[in-house]
Amino acid sequence: MLVLNSNLLTYSGKHTKCLARQLTVQMMQNPQILAALQERLDGLNGSPSGYMESLPKVVKRRVNALKNLQVKCAHIEAKFYEEVHELERKYAALYQPLFDKRSDIVKAAYEPTDEECEWKADEEEELTDEMKEKAKLEEEKKDEEKEDPKGIPEFWLTVFKNVDLLSDMLQEHDEPILKHLQDIKVKFSDPGQPMSFTLEFHFEANDFFTNTMLTKTYKMRSEPDENDPFSFDGPEIMCCTGCTIDWTKGKNVTLKTIKKKQKHKGRGTVRTVTKTVPNDSFFNFFTPPEVPENGELDEDSEAVLAADFEIGHFIRERIVPRAVLYFTGEAIEDDDDDEGEEEADEENDPDYDPKVSSPLHTHTHTHTHTQPVPL
Repeated sequence: MLVLNSNLLTYSGKHTKCLARQLTVQMMQNPQILAALQERLDGLNGSPSGYMESLPKVVKRRVNALKNLQVKCAHIEAKFYEEVHELERKYAALYQPLFDKRSDIVKAAYEPTDEECEWKADEEEELTDEMKEKAKLEEEKKDEEKEDPKGIPEFWLTVFKNVDLLSDMLQEHDEPILKHLQDIKVKFSDPGQPMSFTLEFHFEANDFFTNTMLTKTYKMRSEPDENDPFSFDGPEIMCCTGCTIDWTKGKNVTLKTIKKKQKHKGRGTVRTVTKTVPNDSFFNFFTPPEVPENGELDEDSEAVLAADFEIGHFIRERIVPRAVLYFTGEAIEDDDDDEGEEEADEENDPDYDPKVSSPLHTHTHTHTHTQPVPL
């Protein structure tokens, strides 16, 4: 099972990773350690604690009663998260006018007033009035020398390039397209409908595709698995669906043309064959692997879906609500600070568990055979 804890939409410290790699290398180079570890794992696999086996029958009976109570707790917890989802939907409607205004400013549909643009940066607090006036004049002079840009050019592209999780997906040929991205919105499922959220990517008219909006929908559930109720740990992403991109002829960056030389076995003549093959691109995000009816996926597809779920959740939970801070880089500094605090907590508190630090913290994982990803 692959587990990706949520607080973990930030990144592990380099020092921790380095130590982990060193330990792994040392273990792999020592056959005795590996053999001892495997023997230990074999002994644990599928066997309960010896303590439980030693309990009197009457005590085991009472423990079973506690486990039944625990199942009921899981069902109550599932209802709790359903109400959290309803609360998210309610507040999404309150946030949306602010996000709409943000979009209007980015795409130059609205010019903010002087009052709306006032912002006292920390470094300006110690400046004298004379220094402030000088800085203002220099800034105005620079603006006069430049062509007046509309809105905030390349806003979302800059956000993507500033976030490692997203920039890793970007290819050079994606950037001219993402310059036309004007907004990303999150839409929750309607009341009474199965839990889901949809990411809407809104584009201005461009030469690459005719769509004005690309969508990605994540379906969720909040109920314990009948076969494994104790594994319930909040709403789970069950699957995701993308959309069809109507590419302009010759502009599909998710495909590339390659030429291969083939030699005829009999005649020995050589000919050049042109083939169209998949190409790395952010826009593959809109065509995730399909999950077969039996739910079984190969390792590559499972890894792609696990990463997809993490990215979708990160865009919904972090990028859309705090886009301007990822544009300026401030949110990335905050994420790094949070990471440092988490590592300190983990090192100093033997009982620290990031999974239970807050009832609303989310986490993603995918079981083999592509099972859900808890949020």
